[in-house]
Amino acid sequence: MAAGPGRVRQNQVYRAGVLGRRPAVPTDFAELERRARKASSRTAWAYVAGGAGLGRTMRNNREAFDRWAIVPRMLRGAADRDLSRDLLGTRLPAPILLAPVGAGQLMARDSDLHTARAAAATGVPYVYTNQGGTPMEDAAAAMGDSPRWFQLYWSTDEGLVDSLIQRAEAIGAGALVITLDTTVLGWRPQDLNLGSLPFARGLGIAQYTSDPRFRSLAAERVLENPAEVTLAAVRSLLTMVRNHPGGFLDNLRSGRPRASVETFLDIYSNPRLSWDHIATVRERTSLPVVLKGILHPDDARRAFELGMDAIVVSNHGGRQVDSSIAALDALIQVREAVGPEKTVLMDSGIRSGADVFTALALGADAVLLGRPYMYGLAVAGQRGVEEVIANVIAELDLTMALTGVTDLAGITRDLVQPVPGRAV
Repeated sequence: MAAGPGRVRQNQVYRAGVLGRRPAVPTDFAELERRARKASSRTAWAYVAGGAGLGRTMRNNREAFDRWAIVPRMLRGAADRDLSRDLLGTRLPAPILLAPVGAGQLMARDSDLHTARAAAATGVPYVYTNQGGTPMEDAAAAMGDSPRWFQLYWSTDEGLVDSLIQRAEAIGAGALVITLDTTVLGWRPQDLNLGSLPFARGLGIAQYTSDPRFRSLAAERVLENPAEVTLAAVRSLLTMVRNHPGGFLDNLRSGRPRASVETFLDIYSNPRLSWDHIATVRERTSLPVVLKGILHPDDARRAFELGMDAIVVSNHGGRQVDSSIAALDALIQVREAVGPEKTVLMDSGIRSGADVFTALALGADAVLLGRPYMYGLAVAGQRGVEEVIANVIAELDLTMALTGVTDLAGITRDLVQPVPGRAV
């Protein structure tokens, strides 16, 4: 009998169960989320699990999936299945990448290294976050030859933009993923209620403090009058010092950590980012370029007209605009606008292998997985990330088997249909 990743994963779990062992992370998302919340600090949970405004976009993302039902087909002999896909020169074992998630240190120390090693162990590409706690060079070293992409936040300093791109090329990134939807931070009440922004405490800025251009900018900065001295301010300063490159005492005396934080807050993203900026990127890198954050068909068309290689239909997991269109709904419109040949990825709201199947059926070439693997990280570190990846791929594989599909090309629109009574 065929043993695809679904049966392999099931057998691992059930055989371990005979010995009294349970999976490191729950196999259903609801329990995974509950366990991750229990394992996380208030500030970590607010940042990773929180959304914009009233949380309507997060709900929209999930409700969009609930409006579609999978239609299994019988007797198609789908005993052997191929989940692989070639994507911009990267061979994927399954149509899944790990999304960039900033400030993962809130969930686990060395989160980027844990995630990088888990991605390498499973063969799934990891999109390094521009807002990581580990320099991209260190994460790349942890992955060996495994595929990695790099996310770019377009700074107000063009020299820093070029430096980050050059470093991404040097570490063998398979693509440059430019995030468009975070030129300013959305209104995030969970963080605001705690007065918590990780970057202001030196978390999630290691790509900057390891960058020669950024360090020169920070070195030029003249600090204003000392901040008000409170217990919280002292704790924040110590966090900055611990997370800054160099020795603790030297950092404490020099003021470099605080200068780096202030410099980062001034330049990390460009509120004036426009299509004119994007038009320059083809001259600045030979890497495939992916634009992340597309929701409108006209923006999708414009991206490809400017020579971009792919887009990610995404609303940033509901973290930027409250009451935004669901990413899955936008995916349908975008695919219809750009046609079948363009490379279109999707994230925001993916929670399971069945969700991946639905997204592929509605036009995605692959999806990016975000919160689920971060929750696995919170619960069980690297092993937790690996198990979340394995569980999602296993369910996708079993859904294909039970729907009579032998490869990703067979996941077509006729295998999903609107749920009666729920508007699409």
